[in-house]
Amino acid sequence: MTHTADTHTGVFAGIDIGGTKIAVVLVDAAGEILARGSAVAPAKEGGEAMATTAARLTADLLGESGGTLGAAGVGAAGVFDYDTGVVTAASSTFVDWVGFPLRTRLEELLGVPIAIENDVNAFLLGEVAFDAHAEPDAFGVMLGTGVGGALILDGTLRRGARGGAGEIGHTPGYSDLVCTCKQTGHLETLASGTSIGLRYAERTGASGLTAKEIADRARAGDADARAVFANAGRALALACASMSTLLDVAEVIVGGGVSHAWDLLSPAMDETLRTAAPITGTPLRIQRAKRGGDAVALGAAASAQKLLRATLAQAQSNTQTREGAAR
Repeated sequence: MTHTADTHTGVFAGIDIGGTKIAVVLVDAAGEILARGSAVAPAKEGGEAMATTAARLTADLLGESGGTLGAAGVGAAGVFDYDTGVVTAASSTFVDWVGFPLRTRLEELLGVPIAIENDVNAFLLGEVAFDAHAEPDAFGVMLGTGVGGALILDGTLRRGARGGAGEIGHTPGYSDLVCTCKQTGHLETLASGTSIGLRYAERTGASGLTAKEIADRARAGDADARAVFANAGRALALACASMSTLLDVAEVIVGGGVSHAWDLLSPAMDETLRTAAPITGTPLRIQRAKRGGDAVALGAAASAQKLLRATLAQAQSNTQTREGAAR
């Protein structure tokens, strides 16, 4: 789907790189989507194939919309060195992804500045960046295969000194179960899609079911399925209440595949918050994400816009410095 772009101001590309799909949106300065498209992610073919596919899809959309690209951003699964734009850690889904210079390669392919974010940071940015009414402080949680988190304070994304700010999925104290990271009791042992499947199997012996299939059983009256989602909702609410108390953040946005079972999660969350509310007394709002499948790409586009502004401001400052020295 495309609309005509304003070629005088340029457009920003947001690229969402996942293990199965690459999605791209083109937006204007206000965040309105001008074009969107997707392609199968060649994750088994390596970083070069992923970057090439993303760049080709972006170029195709630019050709359709008639836009001029100002900058592009990427939201991708994995851990990044934000100084170099190199992937430093990723799941086994991605072949030859670790060590791949994603930022440099996309800059070469697209010829514009590239901003890099992990997918959960980009998700939260996408939920709030182009919303004039968004709170300046917000916390994001992605309930997918695992549980990820992201933090915005005073309108700025906070990565932390080592890039781990907001990683609520690996906070302890919610169970006595072993997490995927080999430690014990993390939120992810109850609230991820993977763990919902495992917890249901432990209760019933029915293994191999997805969180969606278990949600369908819960809605059909399966008490064990309902209990698994209630435990997930209770743990999520406790984690968010702790986060809110520590950081004085009252807005939580929850996305990811498990959030589609909001009707099964929210009753336990609401009940838990009645007795585990933040000490400030400010109501903690835990709400489902609104941007759907566009959130990560929109957040990446917002990062691109910020990067271009910073790049232009630095260029102007350098010019003024040179002119001052020449006088």
